[in-house]
Amino acid sequence: MPDPTPDANLRARWRACLALTAGLMAIGGGVTFGVAWFARTLDARLLGWPFSFWVAAQGAPVLYLALVSIYARAMRRLDERHGIDEDA
Repeated sequence: MPDPTPDANLRARWRACLALTAGLMAIGGGVTFGVAWFARTLDARLLGWPFSFWVAAQGAPVLYLALVSIYARAMRRLDERHGIDEDA
């Protein structure tokens, strides 16, 4: 059973927030640098443009939006779990 004191509750929330942020940033960084690193090996063509162009121009921004959405939902659940009400 977790410690019910407010300080322990806030520390647990902060650790969970850092873990979530680090994980999502690792995914975003991997996509950003992965596409740049392997762009030359992705030599397929799609509608006359290199496939790496489409991944960078369309895929990465869509993934970043998905990461922001995941972060917002996860933080809302984390706040509810730790009894923090944003509306108060």
